[in-house]
Amino acid sequence: MRKNRHDPGSNGFSILTVDDDPIMTATLQSYFEGSGYRVDIENDPSAAVERVRNGKYDIMLLDFLMTPICGDQVVEQIRKFNQDLFIILLTGHKSMAPPIKTIRDLDIQGYYEKSDRFDQLELLVESCAKSVRQLRLIHSYQDGITALVDSMPDLYRLQNSDDLCSHILKSAADLFQCENGVLVRQDTLEPRGEPQAVTLGQGIGCYAGLSPQQLMDLARDNCDAPSPNVLAAPLSSLDQHLQGMLAIEVSNPPNLYQVQLFRLFVRQSSAALGNANLLSRIRRSYMEMIGAMRRMVDAKDIYTRGHSDRVAYYAGLLAEAMGKDVSYCDRVRTAGLFHDIGKLAIPDEILMSSGRLSDEEFAVIRRHPQKGCDILAEISMFCDIVPIVLHHHERIDGKGYPSGLAGDQIPEEARIITIADSFDAMTSTRRYRPNMTFQQAENQLIQGKGTQFDAAMVDTFLAVLKNWDKIQKDLDTCVKL
Repeated sequence: MRKNRHDPGSNGFSILTVDDDPIMTATLQSYFEGSGYRVDIENDPSAAVERVRNGKYDIMLLDFLMTPICGDQVVEQIRKFNQDLFIILLTGHKSMAPPIKTIRDLDIQGYYEKSDRFDQLELLVESCAKSVRQLRLIHSYQDGITALVDSMPDLYRLQNSDDLCSHILKSAADLFQCENGVLVRQDTLEPRGEPQAVTLGQGIGCYAGLSPQQLMDLARDNCDAPSPNVLAAPLSSLDQHLQGMLAIEVSNPPNLYQVQLFRLFVRQSSAALGNANLLSRIRRSYMEMIGAMRRMVDAKDIYTRGHSDRVAYYAGLLAEAMGKDVSYCDRVRTAGLFHDIGKLAIPDEILMSSGRLSDEEFAVIRRHPQKGCDILAEISMFCDIVPIVLHHHERIDGKGYPSGLAGDQIPEEARIITIADSFDAMTSTRRYRPNMTFQQAENQLIQGKGTQFDAAMVDTFLAVLKNWDKIQKDLDTCVKL
């Protein structure tokens, strides 16, 4: 059957031939190496079991009658730790073949009656090789699915679209063992803006010279791959809105399993990108709401205009200096913006009075933390800052309001806002008093350590204020979020 000889191992399959007759194993080795198989020989059946245990073989050609153990005993031992090896039993005569039940129970793929011609045996081996090839594809697909599942948490965890696109390409490179690719995305918040492209390696050669917009146009036309080695597909949201396109270049034309795996990967990547776009849209709406509510507070009292922005800025600086993570610092800044929102519920004649307030009027003013809590509690996206706003006028010594909390009973973020709020109030001009100097405000913070303010936080804030000149220059550009 062999028309052409091949180099040993060139077809990618390995055979272990086992027979206590060295002439037989040498003959089989010579024959099948000529067909491109890598062939090892073993004349000791017990040693053959260990070679399978410690090596990697696809097919075993195994003599049935051997000493000290027969072939079926060899198979029985191998099947205890290896279920994937394809085994063909060789017999000297059909009458000496094992029973069909034994062949089935031990998952033996067939048997061959020895002769001076190996044509029938070669057909059996080729059939096993085809099955091995299919198993390899199945295992590759299963491994790919596992790798895809493992990559999903990171895909859905990333919220920044640029980081997500880079991660999608990196995951594709790992999953499909490719070096080149391109991902084009359209910012759904700016649908009229120019699409952006991120490349992997050298990009896709057959797309060279095409702009991101032209690639998006290709995506609208279903992304027919211009090369047999290219996998390409549009990235669409659940409502079939086009978000972009993903294309990768693999070393060989993809098989069916790779195509199916790519489709799954594209589907998950599209969902992750859509999730990031949705979060960006929510975040933009969130910031727009913050801006609108902040302007409402500022409009209430012209003399405190910008106060909330500055408190948010100082609070953010202090939280960063304390080593807090990004989400914590963002939460503190947002609380700084809204810490006085309860003043919307304070009558103008009290809030804007330039004279000394009566005890009754001051009692009304002291309600603004609770009023702010009531307002923000109605908006679910602000629920995490409600305790901060409620308690930003508490004191370490327990003499603050509205709850008279003391020490660590006061939320940490609220203690940060207290310092930022007090410092800005002291350094700002109010209708009822001029502003303090920077040095005077510093002294007030120091005097309030352990009574009004958290002492450790004051020390950290004073260290931050050593860059006061730079802080003043940054305030105009940094306070408006």
